[in-house]
Amino acid sequence: MSFTEKEIAPLASIEEWEDDVLVRYPEPNTTAKTKDEYRNYDDPKRDTVREFYRLNHTYQTYDFVNQKENNFLKFDKKEMPVWDACDFLNTLVDDSDPDTDLDQLQHLLQTSESIRADGHPDWFVLTGFLHDLGKVLCLFGEPQWAVVGDTFPVGCQHSDKIVFPEFFAANPDSTDERYNTKYGVYEPNCGLRNVHMSWGHDEYLYQIMKDYMPEPALYMMRYHSFYAQHREHAYDHLMDAHDHEMFKWVDKFNPYDLYSKVPVAPNVKELKPYYQDLIAKYLPATLKF
Repeated sequence: MSFTEKEIAPLASIEEWEDDVLVRYPEPNTTAKTKDEYRNYDDPKRDTVREFYRLNHTYQTYDFVNQKENNFLKFDKKEMPVWDACDFLNTLVDDSDPDTDLDQLQHLLQTSESIRADGHPDWFVLTGFLHDLGKVLCLFGEPQWAVVGDTFPVGCQHSDKIVFPEFFAANPDSTDERYNTKYGVYEPNCGLRNVHMSWGHDEYLYQIMKDYMPEPALYMMRYHSFYAQHREHAYDHLMDAHDHEMFKWVDKFNPYDLYSKVPVAPNVKELKPYYQDLIAKYLPATLKF
């Protein structure tokens, strides 16, 4: 399947998706928009965000996810140390994004430094530093909507709690009797380990890290964009008791992911030795992407 340039990159910057999540889920003690206000407020970015979700919801099918897993989980694209991967990710900086002067590495450090300041375990700090590293998918030619965006299970009925659920009408799985029932190809409370999620940076990073990081960290990596569950509780019927216990960690991580961005840039040079030591504690010298 081939896509036009506008279909590959409907957003001026992939950060527009995260900005949009903040509008939907504002920091506690601020006023949230109603669903109608969210869909209709006057912001020029809304058209590009709507198009982003239209593409995401149309093309993220069960077969599409399996194709991406078969392609990228061979980990044959590139091999590099984690810090080099961060530098590689920094080539995603988009001068057309007026909202931030911070590069991808500085965004990662803002998240991890906020976690460290609150005294959490070092593996939690490292999770904050790594959590968006899967966005390197963009640099392997993947469309934005197959890298970022709210994630959701494929192979079963799409929840109306997912943002812009009306766009799923164009998804072939919505009219496929194998996939369009409540449980689809799954069993009740089968556990998320048995569920295929829409393809993107969350799943990709989890698959890279699953042999190295503690299980709570892996849940944070794998499900931090699964807003339909950890904010809306839309997929309790697929989760088992262990998932619910582990999602307490996802809930702990979410505020750092969304609300730690500040305009002051972290001092990368000063912080680098600490993070290099932390990386060496948990991860091999190089990772395969």
